Amino acid sequence: MTSLTDRERVARANTALYEAMEQGDHEALERLWLAAPDTEVSCVHPGWPVLRGRGEVLRSYALIMANTDYIQFFLTDVEVSVLADTALVTCTENILSGAPAEEEGELGPLVGQLVVATNVFRRTDDGWKVWSHHGSPVLAESDDNGPEGPEGPDDDGRLMPD
Repeated sequence: MTSLTDRERVARANTALYEAMEQGDHEALERLWLAAPDTEVSCVHPGWPVLRGRGEVLRSYALIMANTDYIQFFLTDVEVSVLADTALVTCTENILSGAPAEEEGELGPLVGQLVVATNVFRRTDDGWKVWSHHGSPVLAESDDNGPEGPEGPDDDGRLMPD
């Protein structure tokens, strides 16, 4: 049997983070976050301010789980880099979630969202733990290729014309 590489272990820890969210398993989520007294964790959910400290971060996940009927993550563009005891994972979170239902006991309409995420991990005696998470929404392209269009800024800082 071959042993896993650090990159594979980090990839598994990253997947476990999203699986805990999908399953609404707050205890599993707690086990995945770094609990080192000398290191403060941080988290930025899309549209939220920076959350600092393990208690504040874990409370945010509890709130999200309590107010989300259904969530599923399809991760794409996953890249894992490891340097000594620190690892960086970048990915695109293709999120499918249940919007509020019109009637009790039913699942509301499904809503899709794209988020680019960076997850930083630290190696501990108990494996790789999440040190920081940052998620930013991906803005939808406009049909007119305006300021949010795909061209991006020109060399002189202006947006390229249509």
